[in-house]
Amino acid sequence: MSGPTIELRNIEKRYGAVRALDGVSFDIGPSVTGLLGPNGAGKTTVMRMVATVLAPDRGDLRLLGRDPSSASDRVAIRRRLGYMPQEPGFYRSFTAFEFVDYVAILKEMTDRANRHDEVRRVLTAVGLEDVASRKVKALSGGMRRRLALAQALLGSPEVLVLDEPTAGLDPEQRLRFRELVSQLPGRPTVLLATHQTEDVTALCERVLVLAAGEVRFDGTPEALAGTADGRVWVGADREDGARLSWRMGDGRHRHIGDPPPGARTEPATIDDAYLLMVGDTTAREGAAA
Repeated sequence: MSGPTIELRNIEKRYGAVRALDGVSFDIGPSVTGLLGPNGAGKTTVMRMVATVLAPDRGDLRLLGRDPSSASDRVAIRRRLGYMPQEPGFYRSFTAFEFVDYVAILKEMTDRANRHDEVRRVLTAVGLEDVASRKVKALSGGMRRRLALAQALLGSPEVLVLDEPTAGLDPEQRLRFRELVSQLPGRPTVLLATHQTEDVTALCERVLVLAAGEVRFDGTPEALAGTADGRVWVGADREDGARLSWRMGDGRHRHIGDPPPGARTEPATIDDAYLLMVGDTTAREGAAA
């Protein structure tokens, strides 16, 4: 289809007195887009809406040109969508193969031989072909995360919704995940929610920063890093003008905030910009908790 595949307009969502989303708007077309934000920012709420398992209280949501509030449109969307939730549910007595095969049946893959070929394909894609006959309850946490990714890949969906997909993965598995996503066939629309800035830097053409239920930034990872230009410096001790500061391995302190006169600024990274953008929000949320 032409045009955006995911469209949100002034989306609002409340959970009791808590406003999880406050007028969120964005469009996404075929690409890998990162949704970056701290815990409690509203990322999972957005992801569940895009996965058609949660409806907004207000606003307009369109997926693949269809309205998910319509039952018939919702079924049509789900046929073309893969979803990896942040906390996937498993039938722990199933083997890895049986679990993915069960999801494939739910996705209306009725031809047994073709379905089993597809199950083997996605298990191989996530590096689980050697444990296909092992029960889910015997898999490590990282293996279960990869199993959740495998079921999302069934049928090469046009829209792939991945909520914290690299949580619990070791460094090698994280690199293999990046390789997998970067080589997906057919250029699908991938929406990847994370609080890992390195995943965004490595994979995403575009990044949305969500904090306190609002979109704080929408642009490229390079442009996000650029918002912190001139606001990063290194010194021997922590300085009062720093909004955030930490001691590095060489004993010096890296500061982000308002540098003092004469300070020699350092090149900013996406981490610096992200911390500047959401640091105060994170601190308030931590204090409120």
